Amino acid sequence: MTVHLTGIGTALPDETVGGADIAERSGIPREVVVEKMGVRRKHVCRNGDEQPSDLCVAAAEEALADADCDPAELDAVRYHGSEFKDYVVWSLAADVAERIGATDAYAAESYALCAGAPVAVRETKSQLAADSVDRVLLVAASREEDLVDYGDPDTSFTFNFGSGASAMVLERDAPDRALATVRESAALTDGSFSRDVVMPAGGTRHPPSHDTVDAGMHSLRVPDHETMKERLAEVSLANFLDVADTALDRSGLDRSDLDFAAITHMKRSFHAHLCDELGLGEREQYYLDDYGHVQSVDQALVTAEARSRGWLSAGDTVLFLAAGTGYTWAATALEWRD
Repeated sequence: MTVHLTGIGTALPDETVGGADIAERSGIPREVVVEKMGVRRKHVCRNGDEQPSDLCVAAAEEALADADCDPAELDAVRYHGSEFKDYVVWSLAADVAERIGATDAYAAESYALCAGAPVAVRETKSQLAADSVDRVLLVAASREEDLVDYGDPDTSFTFNFGSGASAMVLERDAPDRALATVRESAALTDGSFSRDVVMPAGGTRHPPSHDTVDAGMHSLRVPDHETMKERLAEVSLANFLDVADTALDRSGLDRSDLDFAAITHMKRSFHAHLCDELGLGEREQYYLDDYGHVQSVDQALVTAEARSRGWLSAGDTVLFLAAGTGYTWAATALEWRD
């Protein structure tokens, strides 16, 4: 049994903010925002017609058209994006399934924060192999830019957060319409980082109230910024390379076989260092400095850019490589066929 990626779609809000806007709001020099943080511009949601569910529906329709798949043929719709969505306790997956006409699909959600894309592809491949389903739509969205406090320098790593959505169609044994064949995956978690990045209020520990709003507890916070930064610097590169090498090895490959990587947006210098370690050239990766970091949407954005630019060829090994606070690192290898 082989699992294929047959369609990709993305959706972005129309409004953007540039590096100068972020600099003005944060007090950080523009050249630092653009060159160090790596954000020339990013898409943001500023009206009620750009909810995460709306963006997911738009991305889903594009992915289904790309896959030449009728939504009524879907067996499942799975959401793997941000937990911050239209409503606090709510199934966005079920809403998308209803709105696109996936009448025979069940809906479910799973979360790995910014590591969501390679994890979701891995889980769905396993599901297609083990369960009586043939076609699954994966959707993801992020509006975590709403949670950024540009006045808090301890959370400056969130200043690259942008908004958008993605969708991917995965199918069992569909070689005639395949964009890529899904190979193997790897992931690891260091739970010592689990409480280093939080939105303090809104959950059971601090339910929302006038006091929590007045105290600014509904934005992302880092309780001990310097310590987290030091600890993360010690392990992040090694963990990225660990999951990349393991996913490739499980696929019968190694770094010399890698043709393209779709990598989570991160500080420009770290991205360059990681690409150097993986042996990737300029057209073997794409840096999201016109999008910023859109949580688990990043991998679809990078792949869509590479595809539109003609950078992917049949037989190429493509790696989805991501990391998310928590802290989880994950990778999934694909063989491009289109």
